[in-house]
Amino acid sequence: MPDLLASILDFLPPILFAALGGVLAERAGVVNLGLEGMMRAGAFFGFLAAFRTGSPWEGALAGMAAGMAFALVLAFLAIHCRADQVVTGIALNLIALGLMSYLMKALLDREGSTDSLPDGAMFGRAWLGRRLPVWIALAAPFVLHFLLYRTVWGLRTRAVGEHPRAVESAGVSVARLRYIAVLGSGALAGLGGACLPLGLEGRFTEHTPAGQGFIALAAVIFGKWRPLGAFAAAAFFVTAQALQLTLQGSSVAWAQGIPKGFFHAFPYVVTLLALAGFAGKASLLVGRATPPAADGVPYVRGDGRSPLAGR
Repeated sequence: MPDLLASILDFLPPILFAALGGVLAERAGVVNLGLEGMMRAGAFFGFLAAFRTGSPWEGALAGMAAGMAFALVLAFLAIHCRADQVVTGIALNLIALGLMSYLMKALLDREGSTDSLPDGAMFGRAWLGRRLPVWIALAAPFVLHFLLYRTVWGLRTRAVGEHPRAVESAGVSVARLRYIAVLGSGALAGLGGACLPLGLEGRFTEHTPAGQGFIALAAVIFGKWRPLGAFAAAAFFVTAQALQLTLQGSSVAWAQGIPKGFFHAFPYVVTLLALAGFAGKASLLVGRATPPAADGVPYVRGDGRSPLAGR
């Protein structure tokens, strides 16, 4: 049990940071399906910066900047061009998949996987033997909850996701609030990706982040678009991931007889079951999961036909 708990804490930051990023964007009315691509960009540039400078802090900042760069593309297309947000997010994931593989070959002359980071370029063990990103991740949901529900900025951001027309009538820029939220979403997703090489794996591979951005997106939905709900959902999914690794390395006879493919698929199967409602009924997250009213709806400034956004 102590080993399982340690694994849960170690695997939590990447998915949790990305899930919080998804909550932030969707609370402002922008669907961020590009979390996987933003995590991949954050992981690569986080590794690259730490590898070149030897500083995990510079790696984390580079990862956040890379996530924000991808988020800026999403924000421009979704807010100004009013492009389909689902298609845009999927396109960003595909671009990140090819671009980071190309950059790994072009900048590091590596294919498949990079060299490992030296210990000094990764976050060291902090309090109770866990790396610093773990403790930052545990505090982040409460900080975001406070910002969204206890500040004027948070009230306006949530209002933009529910009734942007009312926000505009109060003289506040809907586009500006959505840009801030989407860029913040990219920074969090990029930080989540950077946590993979800087606090967990020590390298970047062609599979990074291996679908964890999609699990983070599931945590957003399963957590009902709330920071603390996403925290609980991310912990649930990470528990499945940690349990998979624990059972895979177990010496128990029945576990050794299970094909490795099942262990690899286990976290994703749990995610699909949760989204289908199987796990949702048995979870502590009671009630109907309803997204913000204007989530994914392009807003047309000055168009008074609808209280929402161009519906």
